[in-house]
Amino acid sequence: MHIPGTVELAPWLERHDISRELQSYYRKSGWLDSVGTGALKREGEKVTWLGGLYAMQTQANQPVHAGALTALSMQGHAHFIRMRTPTVFLFAPPRFVLPAWFRNATWGTTLRLSSTSLLPFGCGLEELQPEGFPIRVASPERAMFESLYLAPETVDLVECFHIMEGLTTLRPTLVRELLTQCSSIKVKRLFLYLAAKANHAWLKRIDTTQVVLGKGDRSITKGGVYISEFGITIPRELAAM
Repeated sequence: MHIPGTVELAPWLERHDISRELQSYYRKSGWLDSVGTGALKREGEKVTWLGGLYAMQTQANQPVHAGALTALSMQGHAHFIRMRTPTVFLFAPPRFVLPAWFRNATWGTTLRLSSTSLLPFGCGLEELQPEGFPIRVASPERAMFESLYLAPETVDLVECFHIMEGLTTLRPTLVRELLTQCSSIKVKRLFLYLAAKANHAWLKRIDTTQVVLGKGDRSITKGGVYISEFGITIPRELAAM
Protein backbone atom coordinates (compact mmCIF):
# COMPACT_ATOMS: atom_id res chain seq x y z
CA MET A 1 0.00 0.00 0.00
CA HIS A 2 1.45 3.35 -1.04
CA ILE A 3 1.98 5.96 1.67
CA PRO A 4 1.88 9.50 0.25
CA GLY A 5 5.16 11.39 0.55
CA THR A 6 7.39 8.32 0.71
CA VAL A 7 9.95 6.76 -1.59
CA GLU A 8 9.26 3.28 -2.93
CA LEU A 9 12.29 1.05 -3.45
CA ALA A 10 12.45 -1.24 -6.47
CA PRO A 11 12.97 -4.47 -4.46
CA TRP A 12 10.03 -3.55 -2.21
CA LEU A 13 7.83 -2.95 -5.25
CA GLU A 14 8.89 -6.33 -6.63
CA ARG A 15 7.85 -7.99 -3.38
CA HIS A 16 4.45 -6.38 -3.95
CA ASP A 17 4.14 -7.87 -7.45
CA ILE A 18 5.33 -4.83 -9.39
CA SER A 19 8.14 -6.24 -11.52
CA ARG A 20 11.12 -4.26 -12.79
CA GLU A 21 9.56 -4.33 -16.25
CA LEU A 22 6.30 -2.91 -14.90
CA GLN A 23 8.21 -0.28 -12.93
CA SER A 24 9.96 0.76 -16.15
CA TYR A 25 6.61 0.98 -17.90
CA TYR A 26 5.17 3.14 -15.12
CA ARG A 27 8.18 5.48 -15.36
CA LYS A 28 7.83 5.84 -19.13
CA SER A 29 4.10 6.43 -18.71
CA GLY A 30 4.72 9.20 -16.20
CA TRP A 31 3.08 7.44 -13.25
CA LEU A 32 6.35 7.03 -11.37
CA ASP A 33 9.36 9.36 -11.12
CA SER A 34 12.91 8.26 -10.41
CA VAL A 35 14.52 9.49 -7.19
CA GLY A 36 17.72 7.62 -8.03
CA THR A 37 18.81 4.14 -9.05
CA GLY A 38 16.38 1.68 -7.50
CA ALA A 39 14.22 4.37 -5.86
CA LEU A 40 10.94 5.80 -7.12
CA LYS A 41 8.17 8.15 -6.11
CA ARG A 42 4.64 8.74 -7.31
CA GLU A 43 4.39 11.32 -10.09
CA GLY A 44 3.64 14.80 -8.78
CA GLU A 45 4.18 13.96 -5.12
CA LYS A 46 6.54 16.06 -3.03
CA VAL A 47 8.94 13.79 -1.18
CA THR A 48 11.36 15.05 1.47
CA TRP A 49 14.30 13.33 3.13
CA LEU A 50 11.80 11.96 5.65
CA GLY A 51 10.12 9.96 2.90
CA GLY A 52 13.52 8.64 1.92
CA LEU A 53 14.44 7.75 5.49
CA TYR A 54 11.13 5.95 5.85
CA ALA A 55 12.00 3.78 2.85
CA MET A 56 15.44 2.96 4.21
CA GLN A 57 14.04 2.03 7.62
CA THR A 58 10.89 0.14 6.71
CA GLN A 59 11.43 -1.21 3.19
CA ALA A 60 15.17 -1.92 3.34
CA ASN A 61 15.36 -2.53 7.11
CA GLN A 62 18.49 -0.42 7.38
CA PRO A 63 19.73 0.56 10.87
CA VAL A 64 19.76 4.34 10.41
CA HIS A 65 17.86 6.98 12.36
CA ALA A 66 17.50 10.74 12.68
CA GLY A 67 19.53 11.91 15.65
CA ALA A 68 21.31 14.73 17.47
CA LEU A 69 19.92 18.22 16.74
CA THR A 70 17.56 16.88 14.07
CA ALA A 71 15.81 14.57 16.53
CA LEU A 72 15.71 17.26 19.21
CA SER A 73 14.13 19.70 16.78
CA MET A 74 11.54 17.14 15.68
CA GLN A 75 10.57 16.63 19.32
CA GLY A 76 9.90 20.25 20.15
CA HIS A 77 13.28 21.57 21.22
CA ALA A 78 13.96 23.71 18.15
CA HIS A 79 13.70 26.94 20.15
CA PHE A 80 16.94 25.98 21.91
CA ILE A 81 18.77 25.38 18.61
CA ARG A 82 20.55 28.20 16.79
CA MET A 83 19.50 28.87 13.22
CA ARG A 84 21.94 27.58 10.60
CA THR A 85 22.05 26.11 7.14
CA PRO A 86 19.61 23.16 7.28
CA THR A 87 21.46 20.00 8.22
CA VAL A 88 19.96 16.57 8.76
CA PHE A 89 21.91 14.50 11.27
CA LEU A 90 21.66 10.75 10.74
CA PHE A 91 23.23 8.04 12.87
CA ALA A 92 23.97 4.41 12.09
CA PRO A 93 26.30 1.61 13.25
CA PRO A 94 29.95 1.51 12.10
CA ARG A 95 30.62 0.90 8.39
CA PHE A 96 27.08 1.81 7.38
CA VAL A 97 26.95 3.78 4.14
CA LEU A 98 23.92 5.66 2.86
CA PRO A 99 22.62 4.23 -0.44
CA ALA A 100 23.54 6.33 -3.46
CA TRP A 101 19.92 7.17 -4.32
CA PHE A 102 19.44 8.81 -0.92
CA ARG A 103 22.88 10.40 -0.77
CA ASN A 104 22.61 11.97 -4.23
CA ALA A 105 18.96 13.04 -4.18
CA THR A 106 18.05 16.72 -4.05
CA TRP A 107 16.48 17.10 -0.61
CA GLY A 108 17.22 20.81 -0.15
CA THR A 109 19.27 20.10 2.94
CA THR A 110 22.75 18.99 3.96
CA LEU A 111 23.06 15.38 5.08
CA ARG A 112 25.53 14.39 7.78
CA LEU A 113 25.85 10.69 8.59
CA SER A 114 27.70 9.49 11.67
CA SER A 115 28.51 5.78 11.44
CA THR A 116 29.57 5.13 15.00
CA SER A 117 29.56 2.70 17.92
CA LEU A 118 28.75 5.55 20.32
CA LEU A 119 25.60 3.73 21.46
CA PRO A 120 24.07 0.36 20.53
CA PHE A 121 21.51 0.48 17.75
CA GLY A 122 18.01 0.40 19.22
CA CYS A 123 18.93 1.84 22.60
CA GLY A 124 16.90 5.00 23.23
CA LEU A 125 15.10 5.17 19.89
CA GLU A 126 11.50 6.30 19.43
CA GLU A 127 8.95 6.53 16.62
CA LEU A 128 7.49 9.79 15.37
CA GLN A 129 5.08 10.60 12.55
CA PRO A 130 6.08 14.12 11.43
CA GLU A 131 4.51 13.73 7.98
CA GLY A 132 1.91 11.02 8.56
CA PHE A 133 4.22 7.99 8.40
CA PRO A 134 6.48 6.48 11.10
CA ILE A 135 10.12 7.53 11.37
CA ARG A 136 12.64 6.13 13.83
CA VAL A 137 14.47 8.91 15.71
CA ALA A 138 16.66 9.28 18.75
CA SER A 139 14.82 10.03 21.98
CA PRO A 140 15.70 13.39 23.58
CA GLU A 141 18.00 11.49 25.95
CA ARG A 142 19.93 9.75 23.19
CA ALA A 143 19.85 12.81 20.93
CA MET A 144 21.65 14.80 23.63
CA PHE A 145 24.41 12.18 23.77
CA GLU A 146 24.68 12.31 19.96
CA SER A 147 24.88 16.11 19.96
CA LEU A 148 27.74 15.98 22.44
CA TYR A 149 29.44 13.37 20.25
CA LEU A 150 29.47 16.00 17.48
CA ALA A 151 30.72 18.75 19.81
CA PRO A 152 32.62 20.95 19.67
CA GLU A 153 33.61 20.59 16.00
CA THR A 154 30.11 20.40 14.51
CA VAL A 155 27.79 21.37 17.36
CA ASP A 156 28.56 24.29 19.68
CA LEU A 157 28.89 23.38 23.37
CA VAL A 158 27.16 26.56 24.51
CA GLU A 159 24.24 25.59 22.31
CA CYS A 160 24.32 22.11 23.88
CA PHE A 161 24.01 23.68 27.33
CA HIS A 162 21.01 25.77 26.28
CA ILE A 163 19.38 22.61 24.94
CA MET A 164 20.23 20.70 28.11
CA GLU A 165 18.63 23.44 30.22
CA GLY A 166 15.35 22.79 28.46
CA LEU A 167 15.44 19.00 28.92
CA THR A 168 13.65 19.04 32.28
CA THR A 169 11.75 15.78 31.82
CA LEU A 170 14.43 13.28 30.80
CA ARG A 171 13.83 9.75 32.07
CA PRO A 172 16.40 8.76 34.72
CA THR A 173 16.19 5.06 33.85
CA LEU A 174 16.96 5.69 30.18
CA VAL A 175 19.70 8.21 30.99
CA ARG A 176 21.30 5.63 33.29
CA GLU A 177 21.16 3.00 30.53
CA LEU A 178 22.70 5.38 27.99
CA LEU A 179 25.48 6.32 30.42
CA THR A 180 26.19 2.62 30.86
CA GLN A 181 26.12 1.80 27.14
CA CYS A 182 27.91 4.90 25.80
CA SER A 183 31.40 4.16 24.46
CA SER A 184 32.71 7.74 24.68
CA ILE A 185 34.25 8.98 27.92
CA LYS A 186 34.16 12.53 26.57
CA VAL A 187 30.44 12.39 25.88
CA LYS A 188 29.59 10.89 29.27
CA ARG A 189 31.61 13.49 31.16
CA LEU A 190 30.12 16.36 29.15
CA PHE A 191 26.60 15.04 29.61
CA LEU A 192 26.97 14.80 33.39
CA TYR A 193 28.66 18.21 33.58
CA LEU A 194 25.92 19.96 31.60
CA ALA A 195 23.15 18.18 33.52
CA ALA A 196 24.73 19.19 36.84
CA LYS A 197 25.24 22.75 35.60
CA ALA A 198 21.54 22.89 34.65
CA ASN A 199 20.68 21.52 38.12
CA HIS A 200 18.14 19.04 36.79
CA ALA A 201 16.04 17.16 39.33
CA TRP A 202 16.19 13.95 37.27
CA LEU A 203 19.98 13.81 37.66
CA LYS A 204 19.59 13.39 41.42
CA ARG A 205 17.65 10.17 40.76
CA ILE A 206 20.54 8.55 38.88
CA ASP A 207 23.25 6.57 40.64
CA THR A 208 26.36 7.54 38.69
CA THR A 209 28.84 5.82 40.99
CA GLN A 210 28.98 2.77 38.71
CA VAL A 211 29.26 4.74 35.46
CA VAL A 212 32.69 4.23 33.91
CA LEU A 213 34.19 7.68 33.31
CA GLY A 214 37.75 6.58 32.55
CA LYS A 215 40.99 7.98 33.88
CA GLY A 216 42.96 11.07 32.97
CA ASP A 217 41.79 14.43 31.73
CA ARG A 218 39.96 15.22 28.51
CA SER A 219 40.65 18.49 26.71
CA ILE A 220 37.48 19.41 24.85
CA THR A 221 38.89 22.73 23.70
CA LYS A 222 42.32 24.36 23.75
CA GLY A 223 42.90 27.29 26.07
CA GLY A 224 39.67 26.66 27.97
CA VAL A 225 38.74 26.29 31.62
CA TYR A 226 39.54 23.08 33.50
CA ILE A 227 36.64 21.54 35.45
CA SER A 228 38.29 19.30 38.01
CA GLU A 229 35.14 17.45 39.10
CA PHE A 230 34.71 16.00 35.61
CA GLY A 231 38.30 16.17 34.37
CA ILE A 232 37.45 18.21 31.28
CA THR A 233 38.66 21.45 29.75
CA ILE A 234 35.74 23.38 28.28
CA PRO A 235 35.28 26.70 26.43
CA ARG A 236 35.54 29.77 28.66
CA GLU A 237 32.18 31.02 27.42
CA LEU A 238 30.49 27.86 28.68
CA ALA A 239 32.28 27.88 32.02
CA ALA A 240 31.20 31.49 32.64
CA MET A 241 27.51 30.77 32.16
